[in-house]
Amino acid sequence: METDSFVHSGPGRKLPDVRRFILTLILGFLLGWLGSAGCALSRTGKDTRLIAQAWSLIDEHYVDRGAIKPKAMTYDAIRAMVNSLGDTGHTTFLTPEMVKQLNNMERGEFKGIGVEIHIKNGRVVILAPIQGSPAQRAGLRSGDIIQKVASQNITGWPLSRVAEHISGPAGTPVTLTVNDPHTGKTFTVTVVRASIRIRDVTWEWVPGTKIAHLRLAGFGGGVTEELREALGAINSGGAKGIILDLRDNPGGILEQAVGVGSQFLKGGNVVLMKNAQGQIKPAPVEKGGIATNIPLVVLINEGSASAAEIVAGALKDAHRAPLVGETTFGTGTVLGQFNLSDGSELLLAIEEWLTPAGHSFWHKGILPNVKVALPDEALPLFPSQETGMTPRQFKASNDTQLHRALEILRGQGGRESAGNEEAVRSETVHGR
Repeated sequence: METDSFVHSGPGRKLPDVRRFILTLILGFLLGWLGSAGCALSRTGKDTRLIAQAWSLIDEHYVDRGAIKPKAMTYDAIRAMVNSLGDTGHTTFLTPEMVKQLNNMERGEFKGIGVEIHIKNGRVVILAPIQGSPAQRAGLRSGDIIQKVASQNITGWPLSRVAEHISGPAGTPVTLTVNDPHTGKTFTVTVVRASIRIRDVTWEWVPGTKIAHLRLAGFGGGVTEELREALGAINSGGAKGIILDLRDNPGGILEQAVGVGSQFLKGGNVVLMKNAQGQIKPAPVEKGGIATNIPLVVLINEGSASAAEIVAGALKDAHRAPLVGETTFGTGTVLGQFNLSDGSELLLAIEEWLTPAGHSFWHKGILPNVKVALPDEALPLFPSQETGMTPRQFKASNDTQLHRALEILRGQGGRESAGNEEAVRSETVHGR
């Protein structure tokens, strides 16, 4: 059967209109994008004909006719192409609905139940419900494990797929099956989604101290101004130091990363960007930072990615602050945004980020100066949970990373920190 019959009005059996359109979309994308990248048509044509041949065979012969879903086939094919690049967690394909969610999150708002989640040991664990959110009102707490969404077992799902199923239009319900690890009990709760305003910047005094625990949950639009306001209040309160918490921060907008890093640095660069031709362009520190002298420690973990890694790398290279925790995710690229014809998007790595000292962290991550792992069942303690907490309660918490950061700021273990910093710097340079 001729491939052309699926795309143009030629002889042979044709797909129904919607399937013909979707196949045209994927073939047009392949030929157009690869062609614009300078690949020879003779080279790509062979591969695209193979895709069309497989599509044709499925459409003509697969016995379960109801299982043939053209849009799902198209999206899965594009996802497979993206996944083959190996840029896990960064270069990605977004459905039209995911594009809307991303745009909303960059504006600091989204529609959902208002809960931060991450994957730990293959399970979906709640980091923290957002203050005043439907999740908090429904009684969901830090450490709860979400096992099912709308009766679907989500164990082993990637985080993006879980988030896509939990989020949805405001006013619509979603039913979750949740396990409380503290009691061992499993319960079902129905939560009504709402429009939620994201607070990327939160802070609280570490109980019993004048050390500020300052968390950045993301790098959405306006986060630099939010940070400046928080730092103003921290300075006015007579802070003796700051713990900058970048754990489980997935990143966001590059310009905001530069703005955030600039609040803590007096000069130099925040990041370097290297294109496909090897040309390097610096992103200099912006003048006017308001926290360039105050003692600082930065918390990182495997959930710190993208813009969070840029800031961590800049502060480490400038010897501005030790990094405490675990190696970051390893998202080290600038994403180019390419719109597809049905409203979906392809986010492609088009430049590589380097730390100011020229170190690549793509697929490798930023190494901590002081390596501290959380206990297996422990979760990060965030500022919203510290409100009203007594010093005794804080001391009893099992956030070993936060406790170590506090020790360093209080002047304990300074020699150990410096020694670890030198060892980690050696590992980074030699790539071990």
